[in-house]
Amino acid sequence: MPTITAFKASPDKGAGLARDMRVRWALEEVGQPYDVRLVTFEEMKQPAHLALQPFGQIPTFEGEGICLFESGAIVLHIAERHDGLLPKGEAARARATSWIFAALNTVEPPIAEREYVTYFEADKSWQAERFAMVDARIRIRLDQLATAFGDAEWLVGAFSAADILMVHALRRLEGSGLLEAYPVFMDYIARAEARPAYKRAFAAQYEVFRNATSS
Repeated sequence: MPTITAFKASPDKGAGLARDMRVRWALEEVGQPYDVRLVTFEEMKQPAHLALQPFGQIPTFEGEGICLFESGAIVLHIAERHDGLLPKGEAARARATSWIFAALNTVEPPIAEREYVTYFEADKSWQAERFAMVDARIRIRLDQLATAFGDAEWLVGAFSAADILMVHALRRLEGSGLLEAYPVFMDYIARAEARPAYKRAFAAQYEVFRNATSS
């Protein structure tokens, strides 16, 4: 049974935004049981964890004779080892892989930058200007993504690993006011959140937060 790592006290306060959510969701989609090892921020900087994740982050994945880090790599590994998260055809499978990388390398970076501005530049006199610049870049990406998405239900035909990563990246904009201008993404996220596997993954991550706050 694989073991993944997750925050013992997640900064997202149970909102399902920490990146272990992506891995939990993928494992739930393919019906693979898993264990979770919770780590503190201090433990993440210790040699034992750094041997698994050299940058001192979460999640990690140990199982099936391998150790992995980076949520995208872990989700892709799960998708390649189990049916249901990648199309069968070679061309469609390659296209889904392209969308996996697009979610991580094209769509998510300006969103992550916005979070940095929110939490680490709050005391700067120029924060408003930084928000304006970052939000402009995000809107360009959202416009491009909406055009490519069109009226599709999922990115590549049936639901795939690409949707796990794209939905999770887009969810990090919740509360920013940016997503509301794109009903196509609001509907996309709602469809994903209605999936039983998503609900199980979210509940599991939220339980960690609930236990941390009640202890």
